[in-house]
Parts: sequence; structure tokens; C-alpha cells
Amino acid sequence: MVLEAAKGAAPRLIDAIAGQPIRGNWWSHPQANAIYNVLTEVRASEHVLVCRLVNGKVTLVHSRLWPALVKLAARFAPQQIAQVREEHTQSGRHVVSEVLFPQWVPPEVAHEANVLPLREATSLLAPWLPGTPKKTWDGLARRSNCIW
Repeated sequence: MVLEAAKGAAPRLIDAIAGQPIRGNWWSHPQANAIYNVLTEVRASEHVLVCRLVNGKVTLVHSRLWPALVKLAARFAPQQIAQVREEHTQSGRHVVSEVLFPQWVPPEVAHEANVLPLREATSLLAPWLPGTPKKTWDGLARRSNCIW
């Protein structure tokens, strides 16, 4: 789980793409086009949920975490776990829409959530659960073999 570009309580994907922390607007970064292309691919992936889970910021959640998210959905506000879809119309307008939870949940993920032990789901999402003490992101990345 990562934030797309906003600073907040999770690592930012744009920093990983650039290979360094980005200060200011990432559109002014020398690798802006590459960053945009990667973000577009990641957002289009069927294995990534785009939502506003972390502090209302655009958050990218890999499908391996979806069963835990579904299992613990009641611990999040509905707007946090709604799927965010962004589209650029032919006229150039930017349109944002949401698919409410659980409408975006594939049936196989709902099944996995049903059989997932609560303790395991809680462990997977602990850093983002309301009221849970936060750990360092470096430690979490090392422990979970984070590739983002």
C-alpha cells in the first residue's frame, strides 16, 4: 500500500519511481513524463485498488491486501474504501467518480475475506487501522518485502 503522490502516513509511489524524494510539484521534476506513465499503468492495473484510504489521499492498494481490507471494512469510513476512478474526457475535462464498497469487490476476494482469520487481516493492515500505533515505513517495507 502506498500513497500515489501526496505526502502522508505512507510511502509515496512517485518517490520510488524517481528514485529519490521529490520536493514540490512532481510535474516539474525532470522525470515527470516517466512518473506519469508509470502512475497511469499502475492505476490501470486490475491488481490495484485506487482509493482514499490513507488520510483521504489517493492510495494504491495491491490486490493481495484486498481480502484483509474487505474483512476489516467496518473499521474504515465508506469514502476511504470506495474505488476512485479518474477519466480525461475528449474535451479535456478531468472527471472523478467513485464505486462504493462493496461494489468493486470481486467475488473471489469476498470469499477470501470470509475465510481470512481476523488476526491475520488485522496484522496486514495494522499500520492503517484507526487507533493503531504507527511503525516506521522502512521497517514495514523490510518485513513485508515491499517492492514499492
